Amino acid sequence: MFAVVTGGNRGIGLAVVKKLIASGYRCLVAARTITDEIKKLADNGTVEFIACDISSVDSREKLNERLNKEEKIDLLVNCAGVAPKVRKDMLEISEEEFDYVLDINQKGTFFVSQMTANIMKKQNSGRIVFISSLSSYTASTERAEYCISKASISMFTKLFAARLAEYGISVFEVSPGIIETDMTKCVKGKYENLIDNGLTPIKRMGQPEDVANAVFAAASGNLDFCTGTVINADGGFSVRRL
Repeated sequence: MFAVVTGGNRGIGLAVVKKLIASGYRCLVAARTITDEIKKLADNGTVEFIACDISSVDSREKLNERLNKEEKIDLLVNCAGVAPKVRKDMLEISEEEFDYVLDINQKGTFFVSQMTANIMKKQNSGRIVFISSLSSYTASTERAEYCISKASISMFTKLFAARLAEYGISVFEVSPGIIETDMTKCVKGKYENLIDNGLTPIKRMGQPEDVANAVFAAASGNLDFCTGTVINADGGFSVRRL
């Protein structure tokens, strides 16, 4: 089985890659930079790395050329994403700061999914997983551009699920909660305090492996009739409580 994982060089993406290769997948990691861990996996022959900035048309075209050489694509996992370089009041965000996040998280993800879907359409099979966030439905006014980008991902899931069902392609959204990664390092203390005070029923930050397990559930084939489904890997954050 062959899987493409964007942003698979660190954090959640790396955990997804490790889970997939442990289950017998060959993985193509598409990311802007290669990390030591991906180098090691590539040297062992378990993954292939392709330098790809999904916000770049030229980069996406190179990825498309590589994908079209593959006999079959079983899975696309859209992990690539960035947070704002600086958390800033939404009334002060510049257009450049807005574009930086949206060009990768929204536009890049859409067009990578579009080109992969067209390959899967020809083979009449495949699965696509989008990694969204609790920020797709939870307002954070100091990172509005990130929330907007993740809200888009939630709609991508619905759109691609509706469009691709007739070709036997299942589409899922995995929505992580507060996950301990480089992206949350600067606010780890704040999040731990909120969790200790009841923000989530499960009283710990999530780990990348928690999200990888949810992705693998979607990739397993056991949920294909549930296309368009959202899997919340969030420690119960999304559960409304009184």
